Amino acid sequence: MPKAARIGASAAARLGALTFDQRMAAGLFVLMGLLPVAISVLGGSYLLSLGERVMIFAIAALSLELLIGVAGLVSFGHAAFLGIGAYAAGILASHGHGTLALALPAAVVASALFALLTGAIAMRTRGVYFIMITLAFGQMAFFVATSLAPYGGDDGLTWPTRTLVLGTRVLKNETVFYYVILVCLAVTYVLAVRLAASRFGRVLRGITDNERRMEAIGFSPYPYRLTAYVMAGATCGLAGFLLGNQVEFVSPAYMQWQRSGELILMVLLGGTGTLYGPILGALAFLMLEEGLSRLTEHWKVILGPLLVLLVLFGRGGIAGAIERWRRGELTVARLRAIIAALGSTAGTGVIGSWRQAVKTSTLLLDKGVPRARHGFAPIAAGCKRWNMAFGRALVSLVLLVDRSITGAMARWRRR
Repeated sequence: MPKAARIGASAAARLGALTFDQRMAAGLFVLMGLLPVAISVLGGSYLLSLGERVMIFAIAALSLELLIGVAGLVSFGHAAFLGIGAYAAGILASHGHGTLALALPAAVVASALFALLTGAIAMRTRGVYFIMITLAFGQMAFFVATSLAPYGGDDGLTWPTRTLVLGTRVLKNETVFYYVILVCLAVTYVLAVRLAASRFGRVLRGITDNERRMEAIGFSPYPYRLTAYVMAGATCGLAGFLLGNQVEFVSPAYMQWQRSGELILMVLLGGTGTLYGPILGALAFLMLEEGLSRLTEHWKVILGPLLVLLVLFGRGGIAGAIERWRRGELTVARLRAIIAALGSTAGTGVIGSWRQAVKTSTLLLDKGVPRARHGFAPIAAGCKRWNMAFGRALVSLVLLVDRSITGAMARWRRR
């Protein structure tokens, strides 16, 4: 068998051994890898910058999926790690130490350390209390960043240059930087897959499903959840390092709670329970944001309700829709039938509600208003008498308090 045929057969066998999740992710990575080639042919360098941004936020969304999908923890302060990673690398760069050997470990370690310190407290809470305490820690990081006057404060910190690699500015080349981000995303995905399939990941899923049962067989939830929280924070710190390098700037706005909400939306939009879902969610969210912002300056008014509808009615997000289509539960004919049924039901309901509202308002105008005039008269008189009595009681109370205070002061002076 020729060598090329053997390589093709081996590649096909390896591809067949992958799960559907992994095959989807591999397809996304291939398409992302072809984007610079397409841009070099078709033009439009802005798409390269948009692709970089999509992949950076995909890394951040993947780190959040480790918390939401694996550990069952919804963090509303996850953007703090994004900002801390960018600030750690940016502060080193501003002091002339913006090399890869220093900046990248500093970004990851700073985010992991913040996750360890805050997670040690946050992991003792559950449910909405965990959401609120992570939000509080995220806002704490935001306000600390705004108070860093030597590093820009509210205005943010401009980087002197992108991180140096072996003393060279190779990351200034957009194509090279794009592929560096793609490699980081692929490595993050592979590590996330290994983590979710490992004994550690299975314990986390078991704790999420039934915490008491896992405690009964000897697994303490606290250290496992704290470890997952630190891992997610460190991974998001990597995304912050890449984001700071992309724009050569960092500001406290990276840490705002709105950014954390956007990361949660990316995960929900893509679909929790899968690891390619957050990548799809980041792509869909940023493409929606980019497309709507070109249509109108009030694009958030359109994006907000659209995302709410997608999250409410798109069960499982984009990944869930793909899975249902793969199983044959979602076809074009069925979609048309559902849309037609929704349209007819909604139309009938709106017409019926409108007719009932018109009938009720006519009845009120014809019969209710004259009766209300006669019926409200004794009520108004009673309210007037009650107000006068309440006023007299309030004045008497004020006078009593005034006399008591005056008498106490007089007794104190006589001493």
